[in-house]
Amino acid sequence: MQINSAIIHRLTIIAILLLCTSAGLSQNPTVTSALFGTTSGGTDVMLYTLTNSNGMKAKVIEYGGTLISLEVPDRNGTLGNIVRGYDNLNSYVQNAWTGSTIGRYANRIANARFTLDGIEYILTANSGGHQLHGGSTKGFHNVVWHGYPFQNDNEAGVQLTHMSLDGEEGYPGNLSCTVKFALTNDNELRIEYSATTDKPTVINMTNHSYFNLAGTGSGDILSHEVMINANWYTNAGTDKIPTGEILSVIGTGLDYRTPKVISTKIGQVGRDGQYDHNYVLNWISGSLFLAATAFDPKTGREMECYTDQPGMQFYTGDRSAFCFETQHFPDSPNKPHFPSTELRPGEKFESTTIYKFSTK
Repeated sequence: MQINSAIIHRLTIIAILLLCTSAGLSQNPTVTSALFGTTSGGTDVMLYTLTNSNGMKAKVIEYGGTLISLEVPDRNGTLGNIVRGYDNLNSYVQNAWTGSTIGRYANRIANARFTLDGIEYILTANSGGHQLHGGSTKGFHNVVWHGYPFQNDNEAGVQLTHMSLDGEEGYPGNLSCTVKFALTNDNELRIEYSATTDKPTVINMTNHSYFNLAGTGSGDILSHEVMINANWYTNAGTDKIPTGEILSVIGTGLDYRTPKVISTKIGQVGRDGQYDHNYVLNWISGSLFLAATAFDPKTGREMECYTDQPGMQFYTGDRSAFCFETQHFPDSPNKPHFPSTELRPGEKFESTTIYKFSTK
């Protein structure tokens, strides 16, 4: 008798949760699971709720490896959700990238193609003639990952796995991927990425959460105070594709080397009065370092962003939220002088981003 793989997955989740409970770890921190929805193809999508010792909560769904809610205390101790999200699966299907894990390649690849080891790979074009955020049908934001909850004395989390097959969206190699979300008792949301491949390929993963530290639905983020640890940015031309130039932020609306209120700087940039720029971080290769901070004076919430990646996309969209997308640079496969995004058999891609919260 054959047992459906989805049933096996569900039974595995239940077994892990029961094991954690029987070990006395269910009190604090905790992780619970529930059915969030079912895809049009009949695949169940699970929701995992992570709670730390301070009552802070993060909710992650298997569809897109997506952070759908993050409840953080304000200066009075009142919890509020600070990330944009939806309460139903169909909204995530219809609204690409909101809170999702992005891959295989975050941001843009020019003309939806690159050459590796003398072979040209033609990718799915989903943004004009270019590829954006890994493509469409099989982009990481648009697939159901397999979740496995875990918890210990210091954190509650879920590990998500996905096999991206050779040729999907035009990329070479079978890519085995893992994304781990962990909510710690230090009020950190830690996101760890890893991947291996059986053919030379490229990879650039990030999370695409939209933050508003005053709380979602509270208005714009123009009063937020932001610091970005970067002296340079990658200049972009037509269709936001990097020209290859790395320019100084000094004297521009992109200068956030010291904390500045967004409203005092945003009018100095083009792109329809919004930020959608890749910063060249003051990178410490191989180490976690402080990439950026954001502070909301109304609630006192402060967020620190740590990463081991060389770049970060600062995006403000409609000004109701902002993104700190830690990443390698856009179009790196076509820009040999940018830090390499190549991954080869026998190697392991690993990256960590931490969003740490406090109040003042």
